[in-house]
Amino acid sequence: MSRGWRLPLAAALATCAGAAGAHHSISAVYDTTRQITVEGRVTQFLFVNPHPVLVIDATEDDGAPQPWRLEMDNRSELVEIGIDSATFRAGDHVIATGSAGRKSSQSLYAMKIERRSDGLLYEQIGFSPRINHPRGR
Repeated sequence: MSRGWRLPLAAALATCAGAAGAHHSISAVYDTTRQITVEGRVTQFLFVNPHPVLVIDATEDDGAPQPWRLEMDNRSELVEIGIDSATFRAGDHVIATGSAGRKSSQSLYAMKIERRSDGLLYEQIGFSPRINHPRGR
C-alpha cells in the first residue's frame, strides 16, 4: 500500500479544521438574550465572507456619531435572497435590531434592518434570512 497519500490527507484535514474554527458561533460572540435597537446612517457595507458587515454611525445623546458594527447572516445566503454589494449605500438611514455584542458594546448580530425610505426590510427568521423590498431601488 502506498504511503504517498498520508501527507496530502493530513494537509487537507488541517485545512478543514482551521476553516471550521474560523467560523464562529453566533452565541459565543453575541448575547442572544439581549436584543437592542440602533438607528443611524450607513458609512460602509462590507460585503465579505463569511458574514457581511454594515457599519453605521448612530447619534449619541450628545449629538456625536458613534460607529456601530452590524454583522449579518452568511454572504451566500444573502446573495440567494437578492442582497449584493450595492444593497446598502453610504448615507442610507437604517434602524437595526439584533443581539448585543458580548465584548464590543457597539456591535450586534442583525436580526432586522429597516430602511424606511424605500420600504426595505431585512429579517433573520430562524436560521434563514429574508428580504422584503416593495419599492426596489
